[in-house]
Amino acid sequence: MLLKSTYGFTDHTRTKKLNNESSFRLASVSKQFTGVGIMLLKEKGKLDFDDSITKFLPLPLYKKVTVRHLLNHTSGIPDVYMNFPEKYQSEIGEALTISKMIELLGKENLPLNNVPNDIHSYNNTGYVLLAGIIESVSGVSFEEFMQVELFNKLKMDNTRVWNLVSNDNDFENKTSSFDNVLGDVVELKPDVLDGVAGDGAVFSSINDFVIWNQFWNGNELLSQETMEEAFKKMILNDGTIINYGFGWSIFSDHAHGHNGSWLGARTSIVRNKKLKNCIVVLDNSASMNVDKIVNQLVKVLK
Repeated sequence: MLLKSTYGFTDHTRTKKLNNESSFRLASVSKQFTGVGIMLLKEKGKLDFDDSITKFLPLPLYKKVTVRHLLNHTSGIPDVYMNFPEKYQSEIGEALTISKMIELLGKENLPLNNVPNDIHSYNNTGYVLLAGIIESVSGVSFEEFMQVELFNKLKMDNTRVWNLVSNDNDFENKTSSFDNVLGDVVELKPDVLDGVAGDGAVFSSINDFVIWNQFWNGNELLSQETMEEAFKKMILNDGTIINYGFGWSIFSDHAHGHNGSWLGARTSIVRNKKLKNCIVVLDNSASMNVDKIVNQLVKVLK
């Protein structure tokens, strides 16, 4: 371990300092955890990556879309869920949930933007649908499934799914988002969109990312064959190779990573199997420097 440390504060009051157990909102770095949730169900024989999503979700218009298409961002499903709160305010109430998002997507009855696997287009709606599939197949909430089947088993004590529909309003070691606006430090509070999960909503700590990195070197939950699916490059219908797996951007045969941004969260993970290193930078203060820091660390560790 070359460096494992934290700097700064847990929230906008700047009274409590961060530590290695502080749990940060991961934003889109959450997608790799959602991908593993799907992989766990595949390992249990509950689904196949190439199953139609209509096997699990009431979205008959999207019969040609598979689970793999959602994972790879090649489904062609319109990425529209962030527009729902304004359009369906009275139906949604204080928080848009996974199940309500799926219901409203069906209500929209929107055609695909393109034939599945024709185009790679980053799609948050698709990853909320994956969380919905996990709920449909497992019979429990996405939050409960991930806690019981993944985080508890890996002993990732400061990792969990948390949003506005969680039973608790807060949890131990949770950090909150804030920003510096013209010299004033302001809290960035979750809003109606923070009732969904799958595309985000995982919180984790630096200590737990040590465990998460080790997980990808081999574990008792997934076979090597299933794990390798996460890093397969997608081949589009026209033969174009897409460098995106199951919640991972694929940089080379050895390197992969992802970043995220939501509220004050600015997050990034980069792994290199050949060099046997992993860089994780987590921020809760809307920093504009996270990607720059990661890029410099990648250069140093080459």
